[in-house]
Amino acid sequence: MLLLTPHPWQDYQLIDTGGFEKLERFGQYILRRPEPQAIWSKSLTDEEWHNRCDAWFVRKNAASGNAPDTNESGQWHLKPNMPQQWWVQYAYKTMHLHFRLGLTGFKHVGLFPEQTENWNFIFDRLTHLQANTNTPVTALNLFAYTGGASLAAKAAGADVVHVDSVKQVIHWAKQNMEASGLTNIRWVVEDALKFAEKEVKRQKQYHALILDPPAYGRGPNGEKWLLDKHLDQLLHYCSRLLLPGGIFVINLYSLGQSALMLSNLQQQHFPAAQTTQCGELYLPDEFGKKLPLGIFLRLVNGG
Repeated sequence: MLLLTPHPWQDYQLIDTGGFEKLERFGQYILRRPEPQAIWSKSLTDEEWHNRCDAWFVRKNAASGNAPDTNESGQWHLKPNMPQQWWVQYAYKTMHLHFRLGLTGFKHVGLFPEQTENWNFIFDRLTHLQANTNTPVTALNLFAYTGGASLAAKAAGADVVHVDSVKQVIHWAKQNMEASGLTNIRWVVEDALKFAEKEVKRQKQYHALILDPPAYGRGPNGEKWLLDKHLDQLLHYCSRLLLPGGIFVINLYSLGQSALMLSNLQQQHFPAAQTTQCGELYLPDEFGKKLPLGIFLRLVNGG
């Protein structure tokens, strides 16, 4: 099992963690947000946190004193200099990406910084495939959110299909694509499990499959997604959609899940994988504390 953390980048910094919160900088603005896995004590004082941040998120049931839930709603409080939306950049080799950030009602801002480690993996692998295949490289991104992985695949020259169930999120991802100087991503508003099943029936296959499924969610027509119930079925479809030599990347954020679970699913659905990496993603704060931010599986398909 691997512990992976991305290389530092100019527009992001995890300053401090603890007390079920994290203090982090996106571009020039510092945010204070709930973080259910930061069960330890803060290194800075609460006064220092408040003085340094430009905006802070308050959970609806914060008064109860309970640890925050990963999907809990609440409200942002802004200092006078803090905008509702702003832009950050990310660069790796020849990949230059731009992201619009925004303060949502569920503490998210439209970007998961730890995922830069996977973006780099996607970019490197698809660039290599593009240089060594006679056919256009293709990528399918399911539960694709604001499109970081889609942009990385597109920057590598792939034909990308981006699937999410929320129209507003698709629009957000399109803004990121245009700001990054990229074009021609195919946008699909549909339930991810249903779309994968249809692609199997259409006998489609891809050089890259990228999954970022939540613990639970809803499709555009009310379809229910439950990770524990539906992930095995989705990976069955993925095993039929992935070309030999292609790459598969999945991230899971739900509390209490083990990378061993993904390892078992890999052995079942991708037994001929040539290269497999499985483990945990984390970000270190400025005081050396390591904040766990999900488990991952990356592989190169055999065949």
